[in-house]
Amino acid sequence: MLPTENRLRRREDFATAVRRGRRAGRPSLVVHLRSGATDPHAPGESAPPTRAGFVVSKAVGGAVVRNKVKRRLRHLMRDRVALLPPGSLVVVRALPGAGDADHAQLARDLDAAIERLLGGGAR
Repeated sequence: MLPTENRLRRREDFATAVRRGRRAGRPSLVVHLRSGATDPHAPGESAPPTRAGFVVSKAVGGAVVRNKVKRRLRHLMRDRVALLPPGSLVVVRALPGAGDADHAQLARDLDAAIERLLGGGAR
């Protein structure tokens, strides 16, 4: 499970990551990354933690499928948070194909998107 300090919860933080961050799309998900954003809600911390949030709409599937996709994405992000710059805001948006994708496919798509956003992959 993703630790509490690494969870994105506020609407304005989601909006900041989506509107002002970079985006990388894959077949089952889209990752939005706002690198090194300072947390206006943190009291004077020099390096706020990387925070991640998830958007899984009804287009992905019913409630059971959506919750399964969110659990898988949270589990995958737990191991990848350390790869991102401190203070980053990450929003992972699941596309309709994510409901049919297995854990390995979601992991491949998430890794490829993060690699591209960090400058390691070509378009």
